[in-house]
Amino acid sequence: MIMSRLTRNQKMVTLLAVPLLLALVVACSGAAQTEETTAGQSAAEQTAPTAAPVATAVAIAPTAAPVATVVAAIPTAPVTISMEQPTGTLTVGQKELGPFTGHPGLAVNPQIFVQGTAPVGESLLTVSSDLEPVGMLAQSWEVSEDALTWTFHLTEGVQFHKGYGEMTADDVIWSFDQFANNSTHPRSSNIRGVWSSPEGHVRAVDKYTVEVNTGTAWSEVPINEMLTSPGGSATWIVSKKQTDEIGAEAANGQIAATGSWNLVEFRTAEFWRMEAVENHWRKTPHFAELIFREIPEESSRIAGFQTGNLDTTLIAFDSLSQIEAVEGAEIMRLPGGGEAALTFYGQYYIGIGTEDQQPGYDPDLPWVAADPDITSVEWERASKVRNALSIAIDRQGIVDTLLHGYGTPAVLWDFGLYEDSWLSPDMRWEYNPDRARQLLAEAGYPDGFNITLTPALRGAPVEVEACEAIAAMWADIGVDVDFKSVPFTTLRPSLIARNYQGSTCHAGGIRLEPGQGFSGMLSELNHSAVWNRGVEHSWLDEKVSEHMAEVDTAKRRALGIEIATFMFDNAITGVGLYNFDVVWPVGPRIQPWSEGVRYRDLRNINGYEFIRHR
Repeated sequence: MIMSRLTRNQKMVTLLAVPLLLALVVACSGAAQTEETTAGQSAAEQTAPTAAPVATAVAIAPTAAPVATVVAAIPTAPVTISMEQPTGTLTVGQKELGPFTGHPGLAVNPQIFVQGTAPVGESLLTVSSDLEPVGMLAQSWEVSEDALTWTFHLTEGVQFHKGYGEMTADDVIWSFDQFANNSTHPRSSNIRGVWSSPEGHVRAVDKYTVEVNTGTAWSEVPINEMLTSPGGSATWIVSKKQTDEIGAEAANGQIAATGSWNLVEFRTAEFWRMEAVENHWRKTPHFAELIFREIPEESSRIAGFQTGNLDTTLIAFDSLSQIEAVEGAEIMRLPGGGEAALTFYGQYYIGIGTEDQQPGYDPDLPWVAADPDITSVEWERASKVRNALSIAIDRQGIVDTLLHGYGTPAVLWDFGLYEDSWLSPDMRWEYNPDRARQLLAEAGYPDGFNITLTPALRGAPVEVEACEAIAAMWADIGVDVDFKSVPFTTLRPSLIARNYQGSTCHAGGIRLEPGQGFSGMLSELNHSAVWNRGVEHSWLDEKVSEHMAEVDTAKRRALGIEIATFMFDNAITGVGLYNFDVVWPVGPRIQPWSEGVRYRDLRNINGYEFIRHR
């Protein structure tokens, strides 16, 4: 069923995302047809606005994905560069920008760079409308039958910003080397394992061909995650020559990448200003300038939209009625655009009692076990606490009230769109505060305890409001919550350092496959995994490592379900909260758009180069 909220002056544009099928619904009046074709999309995926006064649904056929055990090549669609001259300024309201950091070796929060927040960079691959990896800077690729050698054929003629010349295989190899050694990138350890394996090799076969031999088998799941953008582990290619000439620090704030937008200026906590790249290899924007303004307050963003100072902005669902009242405004919606989960930090069970013990491990925390043996009394006690906190949450209530029905209760992080097809119907969180109080009493906490709860501020819908509601629900079962709302740039370093000891409400984009984020629970014995979800355990290390190496789809799915069952039974971390739709307003100066919208960006205002003047 296609949902439509129509008023006299406002239309709803719905992008209906389901596995293997996507319905793009475009509602606009008098829009011109376009013959531009996007790199990484087939001709069938190009949906031009129509002049019809009502919503029109277009079904999109699935795109084939590469299979690790056979040779596969995904060609990039033919590119037609628009000769239209970009004009005007497109202004977007964001919750939090932070400093612009574009160098692959220095970027503090890599997700921000190539997702909707900053469309300056491009990666080797991107994600099609049916959640499959397709070519971007790599126009095609193949994987050897033994799953060890990946060969990428680069798009020729791609130019770097700021006059730094053509992208080549050397730039690709150098950029990934920088990511591999970036101590803040969430998947730097994965990239090292693939890109810098002592058993394998990476080489430029020629100017436009990169060969990566991983030495040992890696499944396409973690590899696709590190190669595709947008996504939680975004990567992008930049000019090696620029860093050689001016140094990494200077390049960091004025990076020469390859996207449709070139960074011109930024002021931390104020704005980022980008200019259109004319005659871009993939898509020249319709607007000459793109400005992101950091506006933390919802009321200020809404006011900016109402006055026409913002063309689009992040909004809360509570603000929809105000958007509807704006003459000529429309709303775009992506069902199932992201997922939110609960994490329990401090469960670092590897290295206990040695110099490798993590600073955040403290067995006195009620949700942390003093014994990592999953058959021990201590483990059972901590598991009861985590389960109590999990079933004390009224997920349906959050969906109905805060999300206004634009979402569904969730089970586990990673499984947003796949819960019904992958997980047993028995794996669902009940809402049972009485049972939660009983579990706390059985665990030795009849009067509750204290816990820190922090929302991860990443631009997702109701990320603060839902976390506040959870704090109130925990208080209802006797838990004293220390609620802290801090910028994600402040929270993230403590998560990486393994010294945060509370819980977070953490949102993310939908996955290409369940288990794509499992490596966030991997310690690799020497704690080299940068990103984590608050837990390091020997059982998870073994199973997650197997999952990351498994190239057989059926066996990998079985491992994924085994890990999911362990996570659910123990409520260990990544406890699902809700899957959410993403909505954003379209101001009267611009048209709704479907081309270029990438479905793994939890913010999901993206595809800016495809936005047209109305």
